[in-house]
Amino acid sequence: MIARWIDWCARNRFLVFTGTFLLVLAGIWSLRHVPLDALPDISDVQVIVHTTWEGQPPNIIEDQVTYPIVTTLLAAPYVKAVRA
Repeated sequence: MIARWIDWCARNRFLVFTGTFLLVLAGIWSLRHVPLDALPDISDVQVIVHTTWEGQPPNIIEDQVTYPIVTTLLAAPYVKAVRA
């Protein structure tokens, strides 16, 4: 199978060089037009939870909403830090 590919490429050198040239041009074009992020974000993933509970004081929201979320997140695997 590989021998047939090599024979075909040897017989059709013009097509091989033209295809290679077109692929190089397509690569150069894509390098110039595809946006690249030079500085990737390597910080830890953060989740921020905003809770609104109309008419309730902050200490009730802390006890009823924030504390159960924090205790559940502490049990999650690979969690480095939890702040409330």
